[in-house]
Amino acid sequence: MNSLSNKVKTALIIATMSPMLVFAKTTLITNIKGYTITDNNLESFAAIAFTDDKIDKIYSATDKLPTAKNLTVIDGEGKTLIPGLIDSHGHILNYGLSLLRADLVNSTSEQDAIYKTLAYAKNNTELTWIQGRGWNQTQWPSNAFPSAESLDKQFPEQPVWLKRIDGHAGWANSKAMAMAGITKETVSPEGGEIIKDKNGIPTGVFIDNAMALIDNSIAPLTIKEQKQVLVKAMDSLASYGLTSVHDAGIDTDNLNAFKELSQENAMSIRVNAMLYLPSAKWQQTLAGGKYRSKDDMFTFNSVKIQADGALGSRGAALIEDYSDHSGHKGLLLNTPKEFENLVNTSMRKGFQVNSHAIGDNANKLVLDTYEKYIKATKTQDLRHRVEHAQVLRIEDIPRFAELDIIAAMQATHATSDKNMAQDRLGPTRILGAYAWRKLLDANAIIAAGSDFPVESPNPFFGLHASITRQDHKNSPQGGWFADQKMTPLEAFRSFTLDAAYSGHQENIIGSLAKGKKADFVLLDNNLFTIPEQNIWQISVEKTWVNGKLVYKK
Repeated sequence: MNSLSNKVKTALIIATMSPMLVFAKTTLITNIKGYTITDNNLESFAAIAFTDDKIDKIYSATDKLPTAKNLTVIDGEGKTLIPGLIDSHGHILNYGLSLLRADLVNSTSEQDAIYKTLAYAKNNTELTWIQGRGWNQTQWPSNAFPSAESLDKQFPEQPVWLKRIDGHAGWANSKAMAMAGITKETVSPEGGEIIKDKNGIPTGVFIDNAMALIDNSIAPLTIKEQKQVLVKAMDSLASYGLTSVHDAGIDTDNLNAFKELSQENAMSIRVNAMLYLPSAKWQQTLAGGKYRSKDDMFTFNSVKIQADGALGSRGAALIEDYSDHSGHKGLLLNTPKEFENLVNTSMRKGFQVNSHAIGDNANKLVLDTYEKYIKATKTQDLRHRVEHAQVLRIEDIPRFAELDIIAAMQATHATSDKNMAQDRLGPTRILGAYAWRKLLDANAIIAAGSDFPVESPNPFFGLHASITRQDHKNSPQGGWFADQKMTPLEAFRSFTLDAAYSGHQENIIGSLAKGKKADFVLLDNNLFTIPEQNIWQISVEKTWVNGKLVYKK
């Protein structure tokens, strides 16, 4: 090195400091049936070229393809390539934990859920607490909440805590309740309910805010443990063709875990995080401002506030009584004044506000509060969101477009809830529920998601439900409230450009064009030519994020 001229030394130093100049790698994927959205139209193409993390060009069937010695060419074998799909509402840590806990999603009865939990416990003998998720009493013959008594027969001495599929109710055995100090005298917290029998004894079921009474008795994960779970979850999500997820409600520790992973280049998909309010240290975290990694793999610019619970557990806040439960209107998880304070604080600090609202009362509260504080804070351009927007008064539907509020909705909730939703809501309110067509016709933007692990993270399940309004058995015939279907293009857009728009990222992801990020997936079937009833069966062959192959079947 000492014998080299200063000019050569300088050239080597510049090359070392500018690796993109030396190691830039261009890849061309040919022989594909490519689709993207351009000017609200579906554009097809036959090849795509990208260098490192950016797209160079997409090529039509008649375009001349580039040739170069250092060009890597991949034969797409005639398969379908689309932009990476975006889930605008999921829970990554909980999803990762669900991969490590008792899976009760397909349990057919209370006893079946116990058998599945017992099998899990036998394979995980080192655990102090047995935890699981996925039970749904509305899918059981009993259609009734489970009991601690039934769990106690198999687990008399080990604490068990099993969360409902929507995460808005939990089922504990007596040992878990004893460790949490739950007795007959324990009072339900505001925004939650400890279900008790006719003698006032807790049955083992805890609704919404009452679940914290059990949760707080379980040792929290360390940052290191969280990172391990997050990596497992993100790798799994990539296998479904998801290249970006909006994580709908994390705490400060979870936020720090993501930051560390992004700094370590250990994230396989993009994450746009929402800080849950109120959670520990939330004021300090908001005061610290927004965060965006240099490679756009991790972004934090929004908050998540929960207005009410879920419809299945009758925690969704309704204006009038539940049609199948006289005298019960559900639960607001914060008082209106508390909710206003959270919204006002967040908007004034420049954060996008995303509020969970299921029932018509919760949705009205969110829209009323947004309207008041968007005007006061002049933050209409922050694209505030209503997460779920599930049961709406018909007169509230036009307010989304009027206020530039995004409806972040999950199509599979409709096909999962169809067996109980009308029972809960009756024949009139149901007309404003899961009302995708009414919202789109009123010029609202719908950002699609799944709410995993409440539902499967598979976006093709969501695309299928959006287009058909049917379950995987093609039921009901013609679709459930079929007049609310999306067109294939609308459904595709809701999982791509509109989901990107809802995270302020439409300029870098959501479609395939020169200069955008190289996020795309190769499919085993053509989304736009396959019979609609088979869309849910599409599987992913390969997933690229930031120009890197992060999943291969």
